[in-house]
This record gives sequence, structure tokens and C-alpha cells, in this order.
Amino acid sequence: MAIQLILASQSPSRRNVLASAGIRALVRVSHVDEPAVLASEAEARGVSVDDLGIGDRVAILARAKASVVADECRQMAEVIRDARGDVVTAYPVKAMRRNEAMRAGTGDMGAGTARHGSDAGSHEVSMMTRDFSGLTIPMTTTALQGSLIEAYGSDAGNDGDDGNAGPLLLGCDSLFAINGRIQGKPHTADVARARLRSMRGRSGELWTGHTLIDLASGRSVSGTSHAVVRFGDYDDADIDDYVATGEPLEIAGSFALEGLGGAFVDGVDGDPHGVLGLSLPLVRRLARDLGVRWSDMWNMRRTPIGGSSSAASGKSPDAPSPSDAAPTVSDIPTVAVAPASAASVSAAPADNVHQPGDGWVDCVCGRRHWGLNGAAGVLLARRDGKGHVTHVVMQHRALWSAEGGTWGIPGGAIADGENAVEGALRESHEEAGISPGDIRVVGAYREDHGPWAYTTIIAFEREGHRVDPVANDDESMNVTWVPVEDVPSLRLLTAFRADWPNFRRRLDDLSGSGSDSGVR
Repeated sequence: MAIQLILASQSPSRRNVLASAGIRALVRVSHVDEPAVLASEAEARGVSVDDLGIGDRVAILARAKASVVADECRQMAEVIRDARGDVVTAYPVKAMRRNEAMRAGTGDMGAGTARHGSDAGSHEVSMMTRDFSGLTIPMTTTALQGSLIEAYGSDAGNDGDDGNAGPLLLGCDSLFAINGRIQGKPHTADVARARLRSMRGRSGELWTGHTLIDLASGRSVSGTSHAVVRFGDYDDADIDDYVATGEPLEIAGSFALEGLGGAFVDGVDGDPHGVLGLSLPLVRRLARDLGVRWSDMWNMRRTPIGGSSSAASGKSPDAPSPSDAAPTVSDIPTVAVAPASAASVSAAPADNVHQPGDGWVDCVCGRRHWGLNGAAGVLLARRDGKGHVTHVVMQHRALWSAEGGTWGIPGGAIADGENAVEGALRESHEEAGISPGDIRVVGAYREDHGPWAYTTIIAFEREGHRVDPVANDDESMNVTWVPVEDVPSLRLLTAFRADWPNFRRRLDDLSGSGSDSGVR
């Protein structure tokens, strides 16, 4: 099994560089305050920020970004180790098939039919979740520890004594300079035009810093690379046309070598991948220093032109592993689904971050579900001083998403190498700003369809902690605490609407006396 690489950056260029090299990284954005980090480091060194060289800056920022995400991963591992309670697993497809078999044998079309509306079928309906509340569904109950917790999260706190490396976490930062003067992201069209004019016919340096951390052992290595970029003699009309595309506005140096700006670059002296924000040779050397072979991180099958990739991969093309079957970042389809009340909606944002494990599954239940490894979310509850559940965190889903405009819980596709608890905690942090360290996992509900499952992780605010959820990305219109008595009045995601009565009862049962230690 490939060693997982976690990329502490949402840069499409960096993701694409890794994908072209056979690595689909799991993205965990650091949200580092870069000026504050540089100011703190300068103060520690007894110098001003202006005295920090460009090579020092990218090294400092790459290390800071990697450290922040590493701390989040360790925090998540602690939450998973402390998780308590049971996972109740429901098998609605078994009930559906049993019911259909009974009807076929008796001609009885009576009670016990799943409520799924106009199944016959529009594109929108095919991606709606299902309401199985009309069926008698078989269920099992097992301990959460040892059932859902199987991937690296249960071992992430080990000290590496077993010799196993990984996951690896990569922090990156890049800066561009002309005549030693650092050029940040222009942000506005006027600044971009001025920058591009000053770069015309000249050369600049692009510096990239990397920090690579082995989460199993805690070992960390760092390095920097730089390249000289030589710009062509483009004219003002070229600049205006390029700026009008919007591409240079949020890019260090105001150009994208792999994009529309590549035509205005005459040459690169040094590592071209570093100019794209991720130096493959440097990262390979850093991985080697941690005892990891570069090929150990390959998790994508590449098909040579005019031939099969089976020989190169050493695997039969008839039985690819999930990682082998995963598409490249650019190949993953984005499907926009109209809410029931809307005639049309816009497509998902073009810069929407795709993770390894994203994709649609054609389920035996007759619907399509998101998540090649299944999906998971967090149902987070707040209790009062007496231990009574008063509120839950709810997410108002973006209109472009499946069943857009409805309310549910923050969650999404489980990434390659994650267990359901990890996936739920990561997704809730990304979408709703829920820090794993502020909550305690007390149970789970898993709806298992066979080829796909959705796992609802049930959690309470940790005693002495407070969660202030926020809509962190483009997948939400709002994320907020909702009084439990108001939940049924919301326009709910179909499956959540069916499950809410059971969730409410289970939350009340789990709340116990109101102390975390009382949860079993």
C-alpha cells in the first residue's frame, strides 16, 4: 500500500505537479497567518522582517504550514484514540431487497415500501439521498473502537518504533523576486499590470521552501530550491489580455508557468517544478532522508501513450486497486444538482478542492452517492449545565451541491487511507471550522449499502471547550448552531430528515448526566 502524502496547501499547481508524478495527495490547508509568522521569527532572531532573506522566508513559512497541519493531525489522532461508544450499522438495501422479494412472491404492494419519490428518474433524483424509513431495517451494534477505527488514525500517535513511515506531510511556500525585491501576489489588476511591465525582458528568481514531516515518528526535514525565470518581450496589449483573464492576480510573481502566462516566459534556469510551487527533486531527496523511497508514494496508475499501464504498475488491469483506479485531479467530474425548488443552479466552483477518494458511486439502491470510499460527517451537539442536548451544528448546503439548498451536517467523501472517523473530523474541520480538539466522539451511525456507506459520527462539545462553527468553504451557505426543537422545521437533506428522530433519541440517551466521563 502506498504511503499517504498530505499536502498542506490548496494550490492547484502543487496538486497537479504531484499528480503528474503519480501522487494524489490529501489536501489539508494550514490557514497560517504568514506576516505574523515572519514577524515572530524575525523577533526571535533579533532582526526586522526586512532583514529576512527570500530563502529564509520560504523556509520559515513552509515549516510553519507543515507544523500547523501536523499539530491538527496529532490532535485528530488523540480524539480518535479517546473515542467511545458504539456504532450502530443499518442495512437498508437488505431490507429493500427482502421487501421486493416478498412483494414479488405475494403480489403485496402494502406497507413497508421505502419512500423515495419519483425514482423513475431524473438526473437530479438519481443523486438525492434516500428515505428508508418505511422499511424494517436490520441493524447491528459494535464497539466504535476496533470497527470504524482501522486506518492510520488509530496508529498516528505511535513513535515509529515499528519501522513504518508515514503518512508524510508536506508544507510549501514560494516567493518571487526581481533584483532582490520580493514580489507578492498582486491581488488587483493595476498592481498586476505594473508588475508584468517591470518584469518584461528581465529575469527574476523563484524560491520554494519545503518541510516534510513523518507523522509516525515526528521526524522533520526541510530544504529550499530556486530557479531563474527569464521573461520575454511581450507588449502592453499582451499584459492587458493576460490580466483580464484573472490568472495572475493571486499568484506569487504575477505569472503561471503552467497556465496562460507560460507563453511569456522565454526560459527557466534551474528546477522548473519549483517555479510551479513544488520541487519534485527536492521533495524526493527529503523523502529519502526520512527513509522513504519516492515510488512508495505512487498511488496513481499512469497509462503510457499507445499502451497499457499494467506492466508499469505491476498490477493486472482487470483488478485495479481503488488508488490505481483514481483519476487525476483534472479528470474528476463535478456534478451540479438542482435543488427541488430551483430551475437551475451554477456548477461547482472551478477551484473546488478535490481529494483522493472523491467521485460518484453507482449504488445498488438505484442512486448515485458521493465518495469512492464512502462518506462521513459529524453530528455535533451542545449540552446545557444539566446535560440536556440543546443545539446541534447544521450546514446549509451550497446550491451547486447534491440536494443543494437543504440542511444537513458537515461532511463529505472519505479520502484514500482514512477511516470514517478521520474523514468526518477532517471534513467538519474544513467545512465548518470544527477543531477536533474541541469535541469528544461518543458514537456513530452507519448506513451501509454494500458498495457505499455513510457514517454519521456523533459528538459533544468537550467539557470546558466551545465550538463556534463557520462556513469555511464554498460547500456551505451557512453553518450554525440550531436548537434541536427547530431542526424538523428546516428543509432537510432527504436521508437526514428520515434519520433525525432516531438521532434525537440517541443524542438524549448518550447525553447521560452531562459529563464526558459518563458517555459509554
